[in-house]
Amino acid sequence: MAEQIVSNPELWQHLLALVLASTVVMGSPGPATISVAAVAAAFGPRHSLRYTCGVVLGTIAVLLVVTTGVMAVLASVPKLTPLLTAASAAYILYLAFKIAVAPPGAARAVGAALPTFLGGFLLAIANPKAYVAIAAVFAGTSDLDTRLKLAVLALMIVVIHILWLLAGAAFARFPRRPRASRIINLIFAATLVLTTALAAFS
Repeated sequence: MAEQIVSNPELWQHLLALVLASTVVMGSPGPATISVAAVAAAFGPRHSLRYTCGVVLGTIAVLLVVTTGVMAVLASVPKLTPLLTAASAAYILYLAFKIAVAPPGAARAVGAALPTFLGGFLLAIANPKAYVAIAAVFAGTSDLDTRLKLAVLALMIVVIHILWLLAGAAFARFPRRPRASRIINLIFAATLVLTTALAAFS
């Protein structure tokens, strides 16, 4: 497959289109990406890695669910979608509250309750935007081999969330003045709730 990719200019064009589409559609602000940036801003990048890994693996799980046809089976269970949406909304509201009230240096406080790997994973698999975005990007590149598309999209999921983590971490590097920290945390918390509402009702 590697030789085929190198020697096929048309394949490179399709790969570039897939990367650009995934960057625009999957990388745009949504519940998962905003939550990663918000957690990094409130608690610092090191203390956000577990949560970010949970979001990444959860989003890759969504990719597999969408591309293997499992999504069609899940959609046939009428009570499952509202249940997942409600669980996701509840956790996002809880996470937004934790971010909003996080004091400067919260991540270094003894016994501080930090966002968890499981929380990130559950948010990702219950994120309505993820299913729509991944399905749109995956279906839009029918000329590529399925395994290649899965590999590229999985890599893009990792890259996109790392970039959002770094963006949030940039705010964590600001001088931790209580007033500035509180404003930043409140903005991220409000943005997280807003993007979740837009994803749920769009």
